[in-house]
Amino acid sequence: MNLNAKVYVAGHTGLVGSAIVRRLKVLGYQNLVLRTHAELDLTDQRAVQNFFSDQRPEYVFLAAAKVGGILANKTFPAEFLFENLSIAANVIHEAHRHETQGLLFLGSSCVYPKHAAQPIDERALLTGPLEPTNRSYALAKIAGIEMCWSYNRQYHTNFLAAMPTNLYGLNDNYDPELSHVIPALIRKFHEAKVANTKEVLIWGTGTPRREFLDSDDAADACIFLMNLPAETLNRIVHAPDLPPIVNIGCGEDLEISQLASLTAEIVGFRGTISYDVSRPDGTPRKLLSTKLLDSLGWKSQISLRKGLKRAYQDFCNCAGQRNVSPT
Repeated sequence: MNLNAKVYVAGHTGLVGSAIVRRLKVLGYQNLVLRTHAELDLTDQRAVQNFFSDQRPEYVFLAAAKVGGILANKTFPAEFLFENLSIAANVIHEAHRHETQGLLFLGSSCVYPKHAAQPIDERALLTGPLEPTNRSYALAKIAGIEMCWSYNRQYHTNFLAAMPTNLYGLNDNYDPELSHVIPALIRKFHEAKVANTKEVLIWGTGTPRREFLDSDDAADACIFLMNLPAETLNRIVHAPDLPPIVNIGCGEDLEISQLASLTAEIVGFRGTISYDVSRPDGTPRKLLSTKLLDSLGWKSQISLRKGLKRAYQDFCNCAGQRNVSPT
């Protein structure tokens, strides 16, 4: 991408989108096109058509999505399916119609089968049943991947799908009902510390293994992929028998119980951590293979401990906005 190229970041106020914007600005990209949800509803087909007709971005990072943890996915499956299908369909189609040079669609590691062989290779897509607790979200993301693949085959577009592992970081969502595991743990432990609570109860058994990546690392990987040499990009997006996807991860995982202990240490909670085994665990293990990304020359730089410290500091800095005591 030329530094003067017009770059549209869809979902720029979210965890990944805001990280992509931060990284683009550091790298010297000045011609960024940004719209809030109030300014542009990506589920509105006509609005998206008008936006692309007016702005004609040269590159698109599609990081906009309705996201949430196990509880949110279980409670609102219809909204997760409809909104994410609509966003993918509208943006990808208009990117094609307006001859966007490159598009990167942000998927999720939940697109892979619940019991996929570990670490999960890109070729595992659609080889087995999905995790039931977030099936609607996963199916919408799989549809986005298929759209990228189909438009590449039929219209010779250069649309790439990136599958990041579980992300956390600056500007995360700490809503107690809608957040993912790391922001949920940070908030739980912080509030328990402030209230001098002696015990924190966590969903599940604590035994599932998960991989986590700082959102700033993920953003760097996304921009790296968008800047691949044409020959390398063509080899990925126009492979005859493989979907145009690249996993983004750090290559290491840990048990949720280990994550909880580390988060409690960083937050400063000194009480007991207990587990509600009546609650669902989700997928037993979810570690992505990063062989393809490694071969392209990218590696993560932010350790989990360092990333958690940054995330907790960000949480404390914005505690007043989240209706929690900062100290």
